[in-house]
Amino acid sequence: MSSNGNNDNRGSTRRSVLRAGLGLLAAPAILHFTRAYAKSPTIKVGHVSPVTGPLAGFAEANDYILNSIRKSLSSVENNGKSWSIEVISKDSQSNPNRAAEVAADLILKDQVDIIVAASTPDTVNPVSDQAEANGTPCITTDCPWQPYFFGRNGKPDQGFESTYHFFWGLEDVIGAFLSLWGNPNVAQKVGGLFPNDADGNAWGDAERGFPRPLKEAGYALTDPGRYQPMSDDFSAQISAFKAAGAEIVTGNMIPPDFGTFWSQAGQQGLKPRIVTIGKALLFPSVVASLGDRGIGLSSEIWWSPNHPFSSSLTGESSQQLAEGYVRASNRPWTQPIGFKHALFEVVADVVRRAADLGEPASIIEAIRKTNMKTIVGPVDWSKGPVKNVTKTPLVAGQWQRANGKAELVITTNKTAPEIPVGGELKLL
Repeated sequence: MSSNGNNDNRGSTRRSVLRAGLGLLAAPAILHFTRAYAKSPTIKVGHVSPVTGPLAGFAEANDYILNSIRKSLSSVENNGKSWSIEVISKDSQSNPNRAAEVAADLILKDQVDIIVAASTPDTVNPVSDQAEANGTPCITTDCPWQPYFFGRNGKPDQGFESTYHFFWGLEDVIGAFLSLWGNPNVAQKVGGLFPNDADGNAWGDAERGFPRPLKEAGYALTDPGRYQPMSDDFSAQISAFKAAGAEIVTGNMIPPDFGTFWSQAGQQGLKPRIVTIGKALLFPSVVASLGDRGIGLSSEIWWSPNHPFSSSLTGESSQQLAEGYVRASNRPWTQPIGFKHALFEVVADVVRRAADLGEPASIIEAIRKTNMKTIVGPVDWSKGPVKNVTKTPLVAGQWQRANGKAELVITTNKTAPEIPVGGELKLL
């Protein structure tokens, strides 16, 4: 009888902060208890990612990463017992509402012990909100920390209970872009393209985004206002940039929107010297689709084969991880590979250290105390910049032609000098 009583307490603890309105009931708590104390126990990890829709580039390497780490996660030691980690992956369809829905399913139907998510605020925020509402341990990445934290109404002195995030911040991408643009032959006149979504509103925010630091650095920013994602007409923005004499164009766009803008910019005679766009220009497939007009475009670089970090799970270097993906997929490496791999490095580390894997509070405490080296750099939540957030290094670079194809070359490392530069920026 005492065993059943303990089980009831565990179930009530796990769901003690369940908010009204989710419209779903938790599966019987006995499932969690039985799993944790079975002879060969398993930790269930829910994974949410945009496999389809306009953000699908972020999930291009999902299958490779999940397959490659499966062996490493098959046996993880905790308190003298071997645990396996089962990953249940679901598609957010690049839609925040869908992300929330599948996260709720993972937490309440699949009864996952930990949930992880990646790829812009459209996926990260709704998943984190569901985890916070249910007291479920949650680790996320691939989203600047400001739209993650302030977009969820976070308070720096309070933070969150069960949701933790690692990535760089707007201050880092602004610093990297300013370092990229420091060319005496380019006018300090910038055109800004910021969509009406969580990312765009954060990047364009007057205080936390680009406007204030650009002004302080001597740049004149022309911001025509927020445009609706999946827009088919950027004539107003192009006219404003031409009138202002903008020689630099920046912003944060999904790939279809940048493709439309860049095509119309060519048709309408906008000829900037530097084009540095977040999100859209991360992906080789997007740049390849632009043909010759993709060469010379630039973006932030979160991770690359040249990053001097290795995996705590497999021992692979960044170069080896990228090369393995290229061999297996016959496709170019992409930046999210490193961060998707790092998510599961952190999961494995947390599983090893948690005092009691049957208690969500114990898993959350292990996440909070994480201090490790991953393939994207150190992850240590004791360092801020706000509670529940830790930062990873960021550089920037340019798509340049090499061996008959576009290659992303690091051209500035001022914000992270430990990451080597591979070339110099060439003006368009």
